[in-house]
Amino acid sequence: MSLILPTPPAPVAPTRPETITLHGVTRTDPYGWLRDKTDPTVIAHLNAENDYTAEVLRPLETFREVLFNEMKSRIQETDLSLPTRKGMWAYYTRTEEGKSYAVHCRRPADSVEANPNDTADEEVLLDQNVLADGHDYFAVGTFELTADHRLLAYAVDVDGDEVYELHVRDLATGLDLSDVIAETAAGVAWSSDGTQLLYLVHDDAMRPHQVWRHRLGSADSDELVFEEPDERFYCGLSMSATDDYVFLVIGSQVTTEVRAAPANNLDAGFATVRARVQNIEYAIDHHVSIDGTPRFFVVTNDGAENFRLCTAAIEGGPWEPATDEWRTDAEVAEDGQDVARRPKIEGLEIFRSHLVLHERVDGLERLRVIDLHDDGSLGTSRVVEQPEPVHSVWPQSNADIDAPFLRFGYSSMATPPSVYDYDLTTGDRTLRKRQAVLGTFDPNDYISERRLVPAADGVLVPMSIVRHKHTPVDGSAPGLLYGYGSYEISSDPTFSTMRLSLLDRGFVFAIAHVRGGGELGRRWYLDGKFLTKRNTFTDFVSCGQSLIRDGDVAEGRLVCWGGSAGGLLVGAATNLAPELFAGAIGEVPFVDVVNTMLDETLPLTAIEWEEWGNPKDPQYYAYMQSYAPYENVRPVPYPAILATGGLNDPRVGFWEPAKWVQQLRAVTTGSRPILLKTEMGAGHGGPSGRYESWRDLAFVMAFAAWAADALD
Repeated sequence: MSLILPTPPAPVAPTRPETITLHGVTRTDPYGWLRDKTDPTVIAHLNAENDYTAEVLRPLETFREVLFNEMKSRIQETDLSLPTRKGMWAYYTRTEEGKSYAVHCRRPADSVEANPNDTADEEVLLDQNVLADGHDYFAVGTFELTADHRLLAYAVDVDGDEVYELHVRDLATGLDLSDVIAETAAGVAWSSDGTQLLYLVHDDAMRPHQVWRHRLGSADSDELVFEEPDERFYCGLSMSATDDYVFLVIGSQVTTEVRAAPANNLDAGFATVRARVQNIEYAIDHHVSIDGTPRFFVVTNDGAENFRLCTAAIEGGPWEPATDEWRTDAEVAEDGQDVARRPKIEGLEIFRSHLVLHERVDGLERLRVIDLHDDGSLGTSRVVEQPEPVHSVWPQSNADIDAPFLRFGYSSMATPPSVYDYDLTTGDRTLRKRQAVLGTFDPNDYISERRLVPAADGVLVPMSIVRHKHTPVDGSAPGLLYGYGSYEISSDPTFSTMRLSLLDRGFVFAIAHVRGGGELGRRWYLDGKFLTKRNTFTDFVSCGQSLIRDGDVAEGRLVCWGGSAGGLLVGAATNLAPELFAGAIGEVPFVDVVNTMLDETLPLTAIEWEEWGNPKDPQYYAYMQSYAPYENVRPVPYPAILATGGLNDPRVGFWEPAKWVQQLRAVTTGSRPILLKTEMGAGHGGPSGRYESWRDLAFVMAFAAWAADALD
């Protein structure tokens, strides 16, 4: 059923042209003034845009409520996660029907194993619903226990700007201590005895650049432990798998330096594992073998584009390549033509007698288990086989280094998220939990496939597709195409209960695994960044054209969808091929690329230069200007567009979608609505409570269904 939406007058922001001249090129930005949220005129404009969007989409209210109720009806609202053993305790979270946030709990581990359903001995560590009371937005950014499980450090954000207030809770009493630290970044590390707490602080550009030490209960001022002066680098804190070391990870987009401090003697300070070298990345973890030999295991791209496994002595010395005997796939050598098809190592997990590598090959994640000898040297290896050809796997919490099993998550576009325990010795697997999907859901009703699409330059781009088995492949179906394609982040084929509402209405849902992501290794990423960024956008357009050409989706019924850097993708694709899409959804879209990358006062700009390039260089400036969505809006009939923003977003300024929408409305030759919805009390991730998040998703999906002419 087609529904004609009303077209009341759209808000018009006055133009206040700002002229920018750089590299001999003069540009005019008519809407730059919209970035000042202290200006009442800006807030009034955003509110007017919200009112306009609500009015235009008012005819969809009933349908949105239907979608929301469908989504909610499939979810087991009162549920608990699989308990994870750490020491003598088993930790888990649970949700309760009618409550928006999780409750963090624990029980004695032996009790859980003996009586898994008896929660009489449950201890509530943190009830987010209590903490969130009275706040429109709420998020926990840190949740870290002391080694003796006596204290909990947690940090909260109540407006979405990712600036946290840090608290310490005594778990014996359930009460918070007087130690409260304002304006921190996410991430902490405890000393072994729980008397000292390391935490992070942002600079004015929202870069975590300092590490501070707080001595619990002390009246003395906190101590600055480390400060990173290079504006390209940011700091993070983590614990080793053995809990023996605190790691200070200093990283840019392309370079890493790790420093280690003994957790039982933080006063000794951090020692550099290996000094930073431009474009060399590495991650380390600590291992102590059965015979007591300590070493660091290292995963690095030094000498291997798709990363390799090395070892390093604790007391310094060069990295030693780990033996390649565990490579049993007969991959092409590093100097071969198909280097991109070598497995890329994306992560490492440490067990006493095994290592687990998180690899990616042919666009899919996989797990490789490597046996360790008693002295910690590498033995044989095996890949953990998965039941479906198109799937996703990921590490779950593996907190116990002596555990006999690997716990991992598994999903596909037709299989709900599942948790398995894999016996590291026998290879047997046990399904421990699968996300419940209430109602009449049957995974056999859905068909999932992987397809290779020729890009504009002939490169084959993977695309994951799912549809209901009764949806015809005759060029009549509506479709939703999702993409991201930046930061080497992969958009993996996983399940969504929310997506079922569209699939059951005949939608085809597809993920375009475009260049700039990490699906096909480091080269796939490099071929979609800097001066090859346009490949990301043309790959996406090619995937959309393929869906229509191959009869998956009807011409005029395809909607595209992406968020943040994926919103940049949506904006660029609609500029390149506006006729391809019936609708476009850009959530918190990074569309004002040139102006943002020129403004070093904005959060994260300097860090982002190693992803997009620095426009102070005329070559990068010209290239960015050639694809930036805000700069390249043109007089063509654009599809229906829904853009979203967050007033407190520290990653993509709220003004980027606001400016983009004004520019689009000013030049489009079409009549389809161009809409803006700004969350006035949230940040990059949108609403925080689960019910509000579901309603927000129902809002987006209702727009997609309307744009694709697929309403009930």
